[in-house]
Amino acid sequence: MNSNRILVVDDEDDLCEILQFNLEMEGYIVDVAHSAEEALARDLSVYDLLLLDVMMGDVSGFKMARMLKEKTATADIPIMFLTARDTENDMLTGFNLGADDYITKPFSIRQVVARVKAVTRRTIALTRTETNEQPLVYETLQLFVHGKKVVVDGEEVSCTKKEFEILKLLLEHRNRVFTREEILTRIWSDEVIVLDRTVDVNITRLRKKVGRYGKNIVTRLGYGYSFE
Repeated sequence: MNSNRILVVDDEDDLCEILQFNLEMEGYIVDVAHSAEEALARDLSVYDLLLLDVMMGDVSGFKMARMLKEKTATADIPIMFLTARDTENDMLTGFNLGADDYITKPFSIRQVVARVKAVTRRTIALTRTETNEQPLVYETLQLFVHGKKVVVDGEEVSCTKKEFEILKLLLEHRNRVFTREEILTRIWSDEVIVLDRTVDVNITRLRKKVGRYGKNIVTRLGYGYSFE
């Protein structure tokens, strides 16, 4: 029996009912929300997959996905878009937001079920990999690359995606100095305009979050930052 829990978020009642019925027939545990606002009021961290419509009320599926990817607790939940938005730009937007699949309406329910199975299989395989993952370690500071977790003295630290990526970069290349421009290019590669000051702000927040290891994130005046 499948124990994966899925949330369907769509403002079409009939479609939600059909998806819920067919996925439950495959053994999935399926909940339904008829708007992004209704979905966001739930504890989304319990779900193994989200099926999102794009065009919904004040908060679109794209906006909801962006919000989820910015939070540590929900950043790794797989997302599939089921939508009538079928242009190439729409699909690229979906995948750039971190979607695992993008299915355009009208679609066959059999196709959706098959692709849900494919995504959940990948998730299970990745979870098994993460269970055996060896983290990046400096004393009692641990960074789990696949699990997207930072742990200090046995306690998980809540980092944003950018803070996590900066710490990962510095830990992977310990004692190497990265200029602000290099950090911007590597971490903010998908954004058009980002100020150098953005790096400084993220470094300051990161130092506070990792506690006593903040002193290891060193500023080399006129050059940049390194982990020493």
